[in-house]
Amino acid sequence: MDEVMDAPTSSNPQHRGNRRDLTVGPIGSTLLAFALPTLASNILQSLNGSINSIWVGRFLGEGALAATSNANIIMFLMFSAVFGFGMAATILIGQSVGRGDIEGARRAFGSAVGLVVGGAVVIAVIGWLFSPQILRLLATPGEAQNMARDYLRVIFLGLPFSMLGVLIQMSLRGTGDSLTPLWFMALSVVIDSTFNPLLIDGIGPFPKMGIAGSATATLLAGIVSSAGLLIYVYARDLPIRLRGAEVRYLIPEGALVKTILAKGLPMGAQMLVMSTAGLTMMGLVNRLGVDTAAAYAVSQQLWTYIQMPAMAIGVAVSSMAAQNIGAGKWDRVGAITRSGLIYNTIIVLVVITAIILFDRPIMALFVGAESPAIPIARHIQLISSWTFVMFGATMVLFSTVRANGATVPPLVILAIAFYPIRLGFAIEGQKWLGADALWWAFPLGSIVSLTLAALYYRYGRWREQVLVVPPEHPSEPEEHTHADGEPAGRLHPTG
Repeated sequence: MDEVMDAPTSSNPQHRGNRRDLTVGPIGSTLLAFALPTLASNILQSLNGSINSIWVGRFLGEGALAATSNANIIMFLMFSAVFGFGMAATILIGQSVGRGDIEGARRAFGSAVGLVVGGAVVIAVIGWLFSPQILRLLATPGEAQNMARDYLRVIFLGLPFSMLGVLIQMSLRGTGDSLTPLWFMALSVVIDSTFNPLLIDGIGPFPKMGIAGSATATLLAGIVSSAGLLIYVYARDLPIRLRGAEVRYLIPEGALVKTILAKGLPMGAQMLVMSTAGLTMMGLVNRLGVDTAAAYAVSQQLWTYIQMPAMAIGVAVSSMAAQNIGAGKWDRVGAITRSGLIYNTIIVLVVITAIILFDRPIMALFVGAESPAIPIARHIQLISSWTFVMFGATMVLFSTVRANGATVPPLVILAIAFYPIRLGFAIEGQKWLGADALWWAFPLGSIVSLTLAALYYRYGRWREQVLVVPPEHPSEPEEHTHADGEPAGRLHPTG
């Protein structure tokens, strides 16, 4: 195992500030050092949402919580698209950095910022104007509509700043820096959670803004953290900074936009596939009564934290694989994937085991120690929680193939696993297994997705793709991803 995890090369990792050269040095320790700050960022983000919900619920009641929930559905759709475009830019940046093409990295970053932030400004204006109509389309309860409108309009105003911050953080990870995004995520959480109660209830010198105060706190956090990130990028002269004539890169280039859209839309669609399948499953669970619905809600809270290590390892694998593909170091790409699979299995198993051993006191935090939902939730955990080991392995394999631009096959695999397999079994299996069919549908869907992902990783043609930042002037000779170490006829690693 040590041989797989560390696979040392002839040189040690090179650092510049928080940025790490992911194409050299021991693979296992580098992957873990990159993944841990990403995991911490994810935990902070989830905790921030929970804290804000507590403030809104305590000060404004259930109606306000319903309002924020409806508004957050809309924002999730917005961020799904940005996630896809940001991942596409991150892959382009990572491969460019791996090749030593810093100008290519800056061009990819500039086009992504111009495309996404420019689009966010347009969406913010439209969203602010048509918030009432959007909420009616969602069938937002009448008593929550006004609060949801006030909340959503402020969130739309902050959309360009939020999108810019997300893009910068993802791009920094593409250059090999996962620590800086953590510090600025922490700054954002501190500002958001601190100003939420002050602006909701008008504490001290602050105005009493009600639910709009919660959104305003989020707006302030987005502005400050995004501005801080920009200042840091320029102060440290990081690879994605744009100076002088490079500012023109913010005008999206047609060829780059085409690549970002072609690769980003399928990745954003993956999030939509997972979220819509989740909503459908929730509808099936709700038919089983309030106790089962509450038990499932508690399980989902726990699953959020079980998924986090897998998602963080996936981000690390994607960034490392992209840089090494750009450098033509295909032997390291296979070793990175194996290390990701091993770390995912170990860490996720430890988290699942800890939660199952201490599930009763943890669940009691949500529904009370005597709730009839707890035995149901424990039953769900015993059947379904182990599925996240397979989920994490699937994400690692997807992260590797996406690092060379293969984004459509993972989308197709997820759609198959979530819809005809997971949801199909959950619906039809109730004839034989009753309610347990819903819980067994999770491991069944994950077995299918992992099997298909492994087959595509092993036999698919994703290694043959060429994903590069196209030359700024068409007359320039075009670089190829497989140059420098991927000559014709060379056998590809099979992982």
